[in-house]
Amino acid sequence: WSEAEHTLKGTFICNGQEQFYLESQAALAWPGEHGEIQIHSSSQNPTEIQEVIAEALGLGFNEVVCVCKRMGGAFGGKETQAVIPAVMVALVVAKTKRPARIAYTKDEDMRSTGKRHPYKIHYKVAFTADGKITGVKFDIFSNGGAGADLSTAIMERTLFHSENAYFIPNLIFNGTICKTNFPPNTAFRGFGGPQGMANIENVIQEIAIFLKKDALEIRRLNCYSHDERNVTPYGQIVRNHLLPEIIDQLVETSGYRQRLTEVEDFNRQSETHLRGLALTPMKFGISFTTKFLNQGNALVNIYKDGTVQVSTGGTEMGQGLNTKIRQLVADEFSISYDDVRMMITSTEKNNNTPPTAASAGTDLNGFAAVNACRKIRKNLTKFASSYFAAKRGLDPAPEHICFENRDSGNNSSVFDDRNPENRLTFRELVKLAFMDRVSLGERGFYSTPEINFNRDTEKGEPFFYYTTGAAVSEVLIDRFTGHLKLERSDLLLDIGESINPGIDRGQIVGGFIQGVGWVTNEDLRYSEKGELLTYSPTTYKIPNIQDLPEIFNVDTIHNPHHQINIRRSKAVGEPPLMLCLSVWIAVKHALSCVRNDVCPRLNLPATGEEILLRLTELNDYSKEHRTIDFSALESEVSLVVLPSSSAETKATV
Repeated sequence: WSEAEHTLKGTFICNGQEQFYLESQAALAWPGEHGEIQIHSSSQNPTEIQEVIAEALGLGFNEVVCVCKRMGGAFGGKETQAVIPAVMVALVVAKTKRPARIAYTKDEDMRSTGKRHPYKIHYKVAFTADGKITGVKFDIFSNGGAGADLSTAIMERTLFHSENAYFIPNLIFNGTICKTNFPPNTAFRGFGGPQGMANIENVIQEIAIFLKKDALEIRRLNCYSHDERNVTPYGQIVRNHLLPEIIDQLVETSGYRQRLTEVEDFNRQSETHLRGLALTPMKFGISFTTKFLNQGNALVNIYKDGTVQVSTGGTEMGQGLNTKIRQLVADEFSISYDDVRMMITSTEKNNNTPPTAASAGTDLNGFAAVNACRKIRKNLTKFASSYFAAKRGLDPAPEHICFENRDSGNNSSVFDDRNPENRLTFRELVKLAFMDRVSLGERGFYSTPEINFNRDTEKGEPFFYYTTGAAVSEVLIDRFTGHLKLERSDLLLDIGESINPGIDRGQIVGGFIQGVGWVTNEDLRYSEKGELLTYSPTTYKIPNIQDLPEIFNVDTIHNPHHQINIRRSKAVGEPPLMLCLSVWIAVKHALSCVRNDVCPRLNLPATGEEILLRLTELNDYSKEHRTIDFSALESEVSLVVLPSSSAETKATV
């Protein structure tokens, strides 16, 4: 610090966020004939439901079967907290020997369940005159609520992502989880990553304001490179990434530089409105940071008519997992997608599975399903090679057996490429193989390779790869009301080779807009006693159609260097959410245009009230304010002091 050319310090504050899945927490249980429990739970984690119920009732794990057909949304909120209603109904079943069901109302759900963790981060940064960061210190505090839940793992991911897409040579990250009187906060899309990344983006923006430079220049200067300055704080090399290329391409395709000039000209002339423009990158690590969770298993059965059933430990919550796995299995056998059926997720068929989380659902379960298919295909190939060889007097040669589906319909066929005219349909091959006692059902298993992290040395490679991207967003602010309008967003991501482009685009758009809600209008407000006041759609505003930008461009970039993972794809569930930070930083950029001698404060979310408060501060700013860091005194959650009731008033008197 003593050698730093410049230093800045301050406090970053962000509130939590409600998952707002459309189907509330729900569970249905019924007794078995020997005291066992069957339960249908809206859960991302059937194995945990099974285990906790068994432990609560004194049963063996094999006496509880949990199934999940699908969920009406989850977003992390059903990774652990679905256990509570599940145990409730299981206890009733155990006592009454009759079926039981529970389904929270929306109000009950929002009041009793955990949210995204609110954070308060005290930061200090050292940097050069050209904006290169030489060191940072972040003291990170999360509001964990009344119980541990997943707060430790979430804080760990925050620490892993607190540098986002930037190389920082010297750093200290300190994480502390605070116990409070709120419901235990829990997983939410991004799992602690968004809070850490929002903080460093705020720091970068303040460096730019201090140096009176374009923030893009600071971001590009500090961005991870390829051959050097590519090592994370925990020692993992950021390999095969395109971060600089993504930023450069997005600058050109979005017209960033010309628009920045126009925005700042507008702000100098308009007395009623402000505009803001920002580009923020994103680097998100893919894998559970708890190593043993990085495994999956699948069961694939082919029936005599050539149709296929697939069971995995993955749960479908609208993210398209089952669609992708059906595609993968159909492609392995070169058969029609319609001939593959995904079965209900059940702990009876798929044991000891991790939750469907960490954006790894397709990676783990897709690989496991493909591995099962390849076992079966190996059996079929061996049989086919003998069958075709006997027909033509050839030596059996499995390497010459081909599976083909010319029009992605029902015209699948199998043949020996030494005699391609002699073919069998897939259905005919299966029937013949069955008659020859060939196994047509197999289990597949997959464990993520090359990941390891030593918590004692704080070094290792906790992630298999990174999903990266960047976004440019432009906002319009009413100076008199603080009303915010998102006018345009341009997104560019590296998601590898897409298994299903339609699903992936939906995940990108949905994740980004969900993030926009977090950084703008979704404001959790509590009474001073810790009671949630915004517990319904009437008081808690998630994005609607009017919150989408009028101009919304979404694109992906080809990365020829990415050659790992299932079909060379990349996870796309969580990473797009962090691109929402471009919207929040655009608001900060707009506020910085009000006066050039002050760095504006801005908490997250940037609600209309928050923006108007900061505009008022800037207009009333005086020299005395410069010596006080008011943000350090503010709460990380929005607290509302309610008027006392007449009864309370009389009691006090």
